[in-house]
Amino acid sequence: MDFRHKLCSVLFRRRLNITMEARLLQSSSSTCCFSSGSCSINRHRFSAIPSSPKPLSVSFPQKTRTRTNGVSMSKKDDGIESLSYKGSGVDIDAGTELVRRIAKMAPGIGGFGGLFPLGDSYLVAGTDGVGTKLKLAFETGIHHTIGIDLVAMSVNDIVTSGAKPLFFLDYFATSRLDVDLAEKVIKGIVDGCGQSDCALLGGETAEMPDFYAEGEYDLSGFAVGIVKKDSVINGKNIVAGDVLIGLPSSGVHSNGFSLVRKVVARSGLSLKDELPGGSTTLGEALMAPTVIYVKQVLDIISRGGVKGIAHITGGGFTDNIPRVFPDGLGAVIHTDAWELPPLFKWIQQSGRIEDSEMRRTFNLGIGMVMVVSPEAALRILGEANNGDYVAYRIGEVTNGEGVTYL
Repeated sequence: MDFRHKLCSVLFRRRLNITMEARLLQSSSSTCCFSSGSCSINRHRFSAIPSSPKPLSVSFPQKTRTRTNGVSMSKKDDGIESLSYKGSGVDIDAGTELVRRIAKMAPGIGGFGGLFPLGDSYLVAGTDGVGTKLKLAFETGIHHTIGIDLVAMSVNDIVTSGAKPLFFLDYFATSRLDVDLAEKVIKGIVDGCGQSDCALLGGETAEMPDFYAEGEYDLSGFAVGIVKKDSVINGKNIVAGDVLIGLPSSGVHSNGFSLVRKVVARSGLSLKDELPGGSTTLGEALMAPTVIYVKQVLDIISRGGVKGIAHITGGGFTDNIPRVFPDGLGAVIHTDAWELPPLFKWIQQSGRIEDSEMRRTFNLGIGMVMVVSPEAALRILGEANNGDYVAYRIGEVTNGEGVTYL
């Protein structure tokens, strides 16, 4: 998600000691002091602050629409409406316009993370939420992994600059505090921080009567990392002929759920029903936590040849990949380079969703894309063939802007 200022009105602030998170952090040797050896707990602030709208990503044109992994991705001509993200209430183009206006007030925004110079390094900061995936958490009762999603959305953004996450803070807002439920959520945040090797410093708990529905809550997260100025990944050296390497996702991750919920409602399936073509329930497949790519990506970066990285969030392939390119460059994506997961096949078929909409809304099984030199691509794919991890050569950089699908 784009890094931008959040504007909100503060109604009042009062202080109340919260010891739950401190107990959680003390209970695990891997939760707090991953990078610095010490940390402070700051979850003792209750405030009345309305949630900010979820930022949306910048749009780029799509050149062609074809087929993906053997699944016909086109509107069915049988009178049944083709669902879309905009039709589900999320207007990416409106988000683009807002970013354009904010950029006039705060030049330099629009990347996956915001860079702040500090000596010979940059601090890299990112903030995000998990969107309406929370609605499915309320319906399924799966709350212990939603915190992993929260951490992932921010740390995956800042690692695209080559930054190592240092610390994370969270914002948990609810109408009435259910301590047991909040504990499950925060335990997931602790887990996510462990996976990304960063410290959970604390956060904000906001109890706002009558603002949220009973039993519901909202989440935001904030991460800060660091990278040497001479090691920052910024895409400036990308040239035509460089290779796109895709790292697999675990599912929908944390974007596109407004459309997913429309698909579920149309399908007539229960979240407890088995996912067609899958090996788990639909609810479990949709609630699979977002992959945290930090350690894998930093390891690959350390061996050289990585020129740009795109986190595939809102905007999908079509919007996010071109964000890392210099002007005048685009990409060709080979849609047969990886197998489309059953969950995305079901989403598209049940929602009669067009190719372009799928590619601009979902990650389609690839959650992170690295732009690398041809030499680095050989090394990375060789390691993948050896079973070190899973990676796919999904395309290459070309002259001309936009994304072409073959």
